[in-house]
Amino acid sequence: MVTGLVLVRLAAGTEKDTLQQIKQAPGVSHVCAVFGRWDLVLDMETDDMTSLSESVVSHIRSIPGVAYTETLVTTAI
Repeated sequence: MVTGLVLVRLAAGTEKDTLQQIKQAPGVSHVCAVFGRWDLVLDMETDDMTSLSESVVSHIRSIPGVAYTETLVTTAI
């Protein structure tokens, strides 16, 4: 299993509709709204790096209203 955090910046005025679509994206296990440079932090869980990458690129980034993302792959220490 691969876990990661995806930081998301939204386009102004699209937050409500975009959030609903993000929650349905494959691999998204939890969503937190934050203040600052980013608008959302997504907890992601997928089977492997390929699935994580595909979910972010093909699903999350393609949602209207998602302006930018940054993905942080996590590991247990």
